[in-house]
Amino acid sequence: MSLGIAFKGPEGIVLAADSRVTLTAETQNGKEKIRVPSTFDNATKLLHINGHEFVGVVTYGVGAIGLQEPRTANSFLPEFEDTLSKDENKCLPIEEFAKRLSGFFQDQWNKQMPKHYAGPDIVFLVGGFNAGAPYGKVYRVVIPSSPEPLEQHKNQFGITWGGQLEYTTRLIKGFDPQLPSIAQKFLGLTDEQRDNLQKHLEGELCSQIPYAFLPLQDCVNLSIFLIQTTIGLQNWTVGVRGVGGAIDVATITRTHGFKPVQQKTIVGQRTLL
Repeated sequence: MSLGIAFKGPEGIVLAADSRVTLTAETQNGKEKIRVPSTFDNATKLLHINGHEFVGVVTYGVGAIGLQEPRTANSFLPEFEDTLSKDENKCLPIEEFAKRLSGFFQDQWNKQMPKHYAGPDIVFLVGGFNAGAPYGKVYRVVIPSSPEPLEQHKNQFGITWGGQLEYTTRLIKGFDPQLPSIAQKFLGLTDEQRDNLQKHLEGELCSQIPYAFLPLQDCVNLSIFLIQTTIGLQNWTVGVRGVGGAIDVATITRTHGFKPVQQKTIVGQRTLL
């Protein structure tokens, strides 16, 4: 599941993600098949594309493409970069970049996933700056269900998150994302009444965060806080602990482009002297 964040602030964009990926295998227990989850805490879900210094990507959702030989999105980057290298334009508009990324991963999905797959999508948040633009843009791409890039917070600043999002949604919006549907079922509400209730709750309970005011450092701090809080709460709760490992964070600004703030590194064995 994981948790990915793209924060569009006035001074730049913050991209952040945890490092846990969960794979599920089936094992036989007598006549019963049991699904056993396995977690790996060193996945890279904050993606930087060589040669494109003013764009970055965060991915969440299904952890890998392919059922027989699953591969993370990051493992496909050399092939994606190779397709981009054939284009003379090294500064693609962010929407065009998102379309290229969407088309590439849609092709990978079609090649390696079964036609009747009914599980979660793989989602990409693409953030960056167009040449000469004063403020950044963020697009959301959902493979395979909604591959057309959808701009987030158009003409305004704000934060986009996804994955295992219940704790972040409670903190930002003030209530669990399941609450409107639970209330609809319990009170017998129509879909319109449910949607109106959701809007009302957001207006009454949403955290009063001045997104247009926040300096870039505060955007970084808030992004880390939301992921770290989710990791911490999952340590004590019963359920899918899909968020964990190191938190990778990068900023993208109009003057300096993509800059890592904190990223895990490859290390060897550590021994005590």
